[in-house]
Amino acid sequence: MQRLRAQFATLTSRLEKGRDRGASAVITALMMVPIMILAALAIDVGAMHAEQQQLQTGADAGALAVAQDCARDDCATTAATAQSMASANLNAAGAIGEIESLDETAGEVKVQTSAVREHWFAPIVGINSTRLQAQSGARWGYPTGGTAVLPVAFSWCALTAQAGITVLRDPNGTVIGVNMPSTSAQRTVNFTKSSATTCTGPSGNAVPGGFGWLTPSSTNCGKTESIIGGWVGSDTGNNVPSPCNNAEFQKWLGKTVLLPIFDQTRGTGNSGEYRVFGYAAFTLSGYYFAGQYSHPSPAPCGGSERCIRGSFDRFVDLTENFDYSPSGPRMGAAVVALTE
Repeated sequence: MQRLRAQFATLTSRLEKGRDRGASAVITALMMVPIMILAALAIDVGAMHAEQQQLQTGADAGALAVAQDCARDDCATTAATAQSMASANLNAAGAIGEIESLDETAGEVKVQTSAVREHWFAPIVGINSTRLQAQSGARWGYPTGGTAVLPVAFSWCALTAQAGITVLRDPNGTVIGVNMPSTSAQRTVNFTKSSATTCTGPSGNAVPGGFGWLTPSSTNCGKTESIIGGWVGSDTGNNVPSPCNNAEFQKWLGKTVLLPIFDQTRGTGNSGEYRVFGYAAFTLSGYYFAGQYSHPSPAPCGGSERCIRGSFDRFVDLTENFDYSPSGPRMGAAVVALTE
């Protein structure tokens, strides 16, 4: 009897084991759907996020590029520019870049980019593709005030006489800007006393006792605050202002800076002032302010003369050093910034 019971137990155990055969396959089949859904979330959503970032980069680049073109009075190819920036920044085919809005008077542009993302795993739950899009905006204008890094100023009259740049006037004959070429030749521009132009009074200086130096911050040669229509103090004498040293001028060699251009003066000596008319972009290549303040060798001028050398150019400033407006005086310099 005990032997029969042992044999029955063995047989029962074998039958129970047989029922478990194929269970793992069933479980695997049941889990495939949630596994594929998780794959869709992990891979397809991750890919969507990456392409969304690329579309945003394309929209930002497109808005900035269009704003820079319009700041140079070239809004004719805005649609092509938006499309090229969208395509260049998406690591896939099918990017679309469009101008959502453009207001040349207000100096504003909005760009939209879009693309269709074809999914790899999401089709198992009925989602074959997703349309992605991004928007960005930018503004442009012309400097109306800010921080000049060189404490010097020139009159628009001297700018015309020494740099050969044509002045723009409104119907009443009032100067509203200058016709700045896209590139210009290197010029040596002398300060008022040695400029040999008809732009100054009998003393040879626009401000008696002033030689074109502005009064910078008391602690920083590279910070001279001004606004268009505002008055900036004259630093008297022929020597560089007291906070300045040669290193302050050396670091701007080969770089483009915005120079205040004045149209009126008042006062004399320490009470002398220049009224800022606008800001011109100047790429500095040399200067002579006497003594150690000289570059290159030979200097662009000498003796009692004071001068800078370089070129007046069209330039777009992407820093936040200057305020700007689309109605500001057009003197070759423009400011562009993202707004969205």
